[in-house]
Amino acid sequence: MTAITAGAVKALREKTGLPMMECKKALTESSGDEEKAILWLRENGKVKGIKRGDRATEFGRVSIFTEGGKGAMVEFKCESAPVTKLDEFIALADDLARVYANDPSITTAEELLAKPSTIKEGQTLGDLKDDMFNRIREVFNIGRMIRIEGSAGGYSHNSSTVSGVLVEYDGDNEDAVRDIAMHVAAMNPSVLSKDDLDPAVVEKERAILKAAAMNEDSSKPENIIDKMVEGRLRSFYAQEALLEQPFVKEPKQTVGQYAKDNGVTVKAFTHWVIGDDAAPSEESAEG
Repeated sequence: MTAITAGAVKALREKTGLPMMECKKALTESSGDEEKAILWLRENGKVKGIKRGDRATEFGRVSIFTEGGKGAMVEFKCESAPVTKLDEFIALADDLARVYANDPSITTAEELLAKPSTIKEGQTLGDLKDDMFNRIREVFNIGRMIRIEGSAGGYSHNSSTVSGVLVEYDGDNEDAVRDIAMHVAAMNPSVLSKDDLDPAVVEKERAILKAAAMNEDSSKPENIIDKMVEGRLRSFYAQEALLEQPFVKEPKQTVGQYAKDNGVTVKAFTHWVIGDDAAPSEESAEG
């Protein structure tokens, strides 16, 4: 029996875009011959052609599932904007998030694709993606994935800007959490609270504000200058920290105040915009 090396599997995966296990099986069936393995894959309906390296997945959808004390957000990408509007693309993207949320054993995109679909009995999520590729002839891949074990809420914006926000929280006001998630999508805070800001960045901003205040009126006592600086730092915090930002629906109160008034404690949030990630996808496959 011909030994199948990891390098051979990797090379076939790069050419076909298929998961490693599919490539290993094809090479095993073909005694390690790459060309025969590609033919075997085509004959078995796994792939109808070879992936071109210039086919980038710059469009997509961010799907969110939150229910039963858990939540997940999955980025599902494709080559063109029109495909993101197809019912089957949306349904598969949503199924990816649903399955991921309900299975804590999943750690990679490849593992997720191997799981049974909840919308097509007897088929895996990978089977549905394979079938969609073979009919639509576009590359599809899973990008970023995050799962929360705990109360979660979210908001997905799939219009001119495609983004998703997943919020982890304590409390029982789902509507308020959705409002906060929508605020995150609109205002794009970088951290949850001002305490999460890099102390070095805060000190640098404080030094700049102090120098500016002293240039305005160097005759003021230092303690007054310091009070002025701390007051101006609040504007800096409001630019960066979610809980310090004026709430978009009611700018007279902060997001932190809005959450407290509605019985919610925001523990963490994740905000993604399609195209803003520099890192490669966890899984990239045509089939």
